[in-house]
Amino acid sequence: MAFGDGGDDYLRVEVAAGSRDEARRLADGVVAARLAACAQISGPITSVYRWAGQIQAEEEWRLVLKTTGGRFAELTAYLADHHSYDVPEIIAVPIEGGHPEYLDWVAESTRGEE
Repeated sequence: MAFGDGGDDYLRVEVAAGSRDEARRLADGVVAARLAACAQISGPITSVYRWAGQIQAEEEWRLVLKTTGGRFAELTAYLADHHSYDVPEIIAVPIEGGHPEYLDWVAESTRGEE
């Protein structure tokens, strides 16, 4: 499934950041730009991964963003441009259902400038 085609789909987007401050900066930026309706920050978490041929383990902070399919491409571009990582984790999972009033709020909050 391709996201960002302007459809009415709702997405949960996960992003890992290297510090609480970076997570907060990214969260503030995407909500202010109306690319996400809200951002939840949790952490610290420990991520174990392979990078540059080595197994790495780092403390990170997780952002969970709620947005629409129509805003996903812009959200991804913003996160890639403002993230400290060379290859940031940006993963979208479709929201298959939810409280209709909450989903309406997500759509309204990401519609662009008022």
